[in-house]
Amino acid sequence: MSAKPKVGVFKFASCDGCQLSLLCAEDELLTVAGKIDIAYFLEATSHIDEGPYDIALVEGSITTPADIDHIRDIRQRSKYLITIGACATAGGIQALRNWADHDEFLRAVYAHPEYIDSLATSTPIADHVSVDFELRGCPINRFQLVEVIVSLVNGRKPKTPSHSVCLDCKRRGNVCITVAQGVPCLGPVTQSGCGAICPTFDRGCYGCFGPAKQCNTGSLCQHLLAEGTSATELVPLLRNFNGYAPEFRQQSEQLVQLSTEVL
Repeated sequence: MSAKPKVGVFKFASCDGCQLSLLCAEDELLTVAGKIDIAYFLEATSHIDEGPYDIALVEGSITTPADIDHIRDIRQRSKYLITIGACATAGGIQALRNWADHDEFLRAVYAHPEYIDSLATSTPIADHVSVDFELRGCPINRFQLVEVIVSLVNGRKPKTPSHSVCLDCKRRGNVCITVAQGVPCLGPVTQSGCGAICPTFDRGCYGCFGPAKQCNTGSLCQHLLAEGTSATELVPLLRNFNGYAPEFRQQSEQLVQLSTEVL
């Protein structure tokens, strides 16, 4: 990598929240600002450097045919491609369309759907090009993002936590809301990153940081079903920000089948 690596920040279908997380990392970015060259970042500057890039940070999911061509072009011009956020790593909240009628959605939203050129699915970046590192979250943890950038600049592998939110709850001294209150919570199967914000305020984890390493989603759902939570309650819980991540997607589809059989 060059003495001052070029960094490009790119957006696909998303809300821009992960890019804003980078801009909000003001003090932390000062430690690396002098060591990198922000070559492309339309959220922050109109300056455009066509690359090639040492590091490409990509937010958003692939939702149009043009997106596919664009991400392939970025991949060719980048040494390291890092996906940031639930949209880029799992398809995002917009992946809910993957289980629905795409044409019906178009007719409901647009006055002239015939002018819209979009795909029937919203898919993660890794479905289309090779990805060097995935940074989860909705939005991402800015401290983790800075860690990734600093690691790549210094030629080492980024270190981000892979344990579940449950460990964060233990560290904060939280009483388990599922055990104590019977509240459905994805904490046992969700990767750490938020600091267990929702359980700390007596709300079940929504899975914002995606599946934890070696998560057992099936076992958790079996427990929740046995404790009285219905399959129809669990499906929207799993089909959230990271609903199209394989571990969550497969379990939600099994629950839909279970609901059908019950009816």
